[in-house]
Amino acid sequence: MRHRLKDVAQRAGVSVKTVSNVVNGYQHVRASTRARVEEAIAELNYRPNLSARSLRRGRTGVIALAVPELDLPYFAELTRHVVNAAGAHDWTVLVDQTGGAIDREREVATGIRDHLIDGLIFSPLALTADDLGAGADSTPMVLLGERIEGGPADHVVIDNVAAAREVTAHLAGLGRRRIAAIGAQRTAEGVSTRLRLAGYAAALADAGLPYDDRLVAPAAAWHRADGAAAMTALLAGPVRPDAVFCFNDTLALGAMRALHEHGLRLPEDVAVAGFDDIEDGRFAVPTLTTVSPDKAEIARLAVALLAERLGGRRSGGEPSGREGGSPSREISAGYHLEIRESSVGRPAAAR
Repeated sequence: MRHRLKDVAQRAGVSVKTVSNVVNGYQHVRASTRARVEEAIAELNYRPNLSARSLRRGRTGVIALAVPELDLPYFAELTRHVVNAAGAHDWTVLVDQTGGAIDREREVATGIRDHLIDGLIFSPLALTADDLGAGADSTPMVLLGERIEGGPADHVVIDNVAAAREVTAHLAGLGRRRIAAIGAQRTAEGVSTRLRLAGYAAALADAGLPYDDRLVAPAAAWHRADGAAAMTALLAGPVRPDAVFCFNDTLALGAMRALHEHGLRLPEDVAVAGFDDIEDGRFAVPTLTTVSPDKAEIARLAVALLAERLGGRRSGGEPSGREGGSPSREISAGYHLEIRESSVGRPAAAR
């Protein structure tokens, strides 16, 4: 039997209002009264009805997170961080997968109405800023990824150009002169691709190396199989690379497998680097050099932006929320380059 607030009040010999004050952390309750109420709560194993409380406050206590692919380890790991960050607000996270399909993304953006969720964290691949603006209601939204800039919602990003430039410069700094790139896409949705390709090209120019289209391998998807196929194609091409920058870690893991199957050594024959710092890369043989976005910070920033919008005011005191007309913000999260064995080999002491 689920005990109610009045059952606790009857057991403690106080009013229902007093029990409510204790449960909600109201400070001005006599210490002896608080102790009596807390004892009654423990004896009855009373648990507040959070759903009813949220509805009374005009909140469901639920936010949604929509990502393209949960099979990709980056999004799985990011989801864990979002759930952890949301837990600090006692929020439940409803997770959805769009597959990057425009119909599914449109459904997420417009079909989860504000009576079901309090806010949405969304990583779109197909929708545009106009698509989001056309279907927006008053539900706060935070965007992730690079697909939409200057859109109608707050946005958490990392500097993809700078990150790709840094990892490519690392490979060039090792003396590699035929640095390939795996992951090129020519679709409208491939914004991350274009940014990472721009950083790659800039680093080559910085190092005095030519940009060679024959060393840029496409990948329709960023999965392990695509990385293996692209690496195999590069090895069969007219210019054999001595290093490769893969636009995510799953591509890099596939490329490493293809190199192994062709009897090539990492990093002696070909150095490999990726992007995302997924856990698999830390346990690969060799361990994977990669750009490490601060996924925990991305999650904290996204949840904090939602919390500010839901709270009605920003930290500076100005009105918040879409209906309040406050402008959207773009906030950058950090990253660093994690240098591991796939580019520099194992330290002599570890051999």
